[in-house]
Amino acid sequence: MVRPPLPEEARERGRRLGELLRRARGELTVVQVSARSGVPAETLRKIEAGRVPTPAFFTVAALAAALEVPLDEVADACRAAPGAAPGAVGADGLTA
Repeated sequence: MVRPPLPEEARERGRRLGELLRRARGELTVVQVSARSGVPAETLRKIEAGRVPTPAFFTVAALAAALEVPLDEVADACRAAPGAAPGAVGADGLTA
């Protein structure tokens, strides 16, 4: 079975997630975060690089917990329009 390609919006959300995780990781190595979270190092590398734009919820939750990033912050970063501050509210009254 061939999967249809992901829409650009989904790929962009994956890139924002990867950027958030890289920033949150700071000085920690991928291997250190892997050990803390139980997520394989290669999976983390792929998420950070945007090659896994739609990781499983429990993978994201484990990484967020290991990096001490609230899930609300992860959701805001993934929902935000490019260039918008996390939590910014759009003209429609919804988080951008």
